[in-house]
Amino acid sequence: MNTLSELKTVANLQLPRYLGTWYELARLPMSHEPEDCTDVTAHYALKDNGHVAVRNRCRIGDKVEEAEGEATPVDNDPARLEVSFLPAGLRWIPFTKGDYWVIQVAPDYSVALVGSPDRKYLWLLGREPTLDATTAEHYLEVARLQGFDLTPLIRTPHTGHPTA
Repeated sequence: MNTLSELKTVANLQLPRYLGTWYELARLPMSHEPEDCTDVTAHYALKDNGHVAVRNRCRIGDKVEEAEGEATPVDNDPARLEVSFLPAGLRWIPFTKGDYWVIQVAPDYSVALVGSPDRKYLWLLGREPTLDATTAEHYLEVARLQGFDLTPLIRTPHTGHPTA
């Protein structure tokens, strides 16, 4: 039995302000992103069809890995996106999309907290590759209060060799 309440997301997210490049500052572990990834970035751009082009990059040693996908608002809510990294011709296949819900964003859109409603995935993002500890802890506490287990949280290293 699931006792988690519905994940609260940002009301009235202004998608144009959210677009652009974000640095991953922390994340919960996931199978498709190796734990030794550094310098992780995500770039979001609006497409002609109203969907969001997604380009994720990370450094593993001297190599930069890249994944391109597309995000679609759920129920016309830009704070609740479904993302697919399948090739464009296969994105119609059911059960191949991941939830990407914006839980909190700074008033100036400099920091964001994103997660999945099942609480398995979480990302702390910033417009810069570093964030002061007090601000980071504030956002992580929001995640804890919404039911995320942060015990396995990975702090993403940024080495000064950006991928963006």
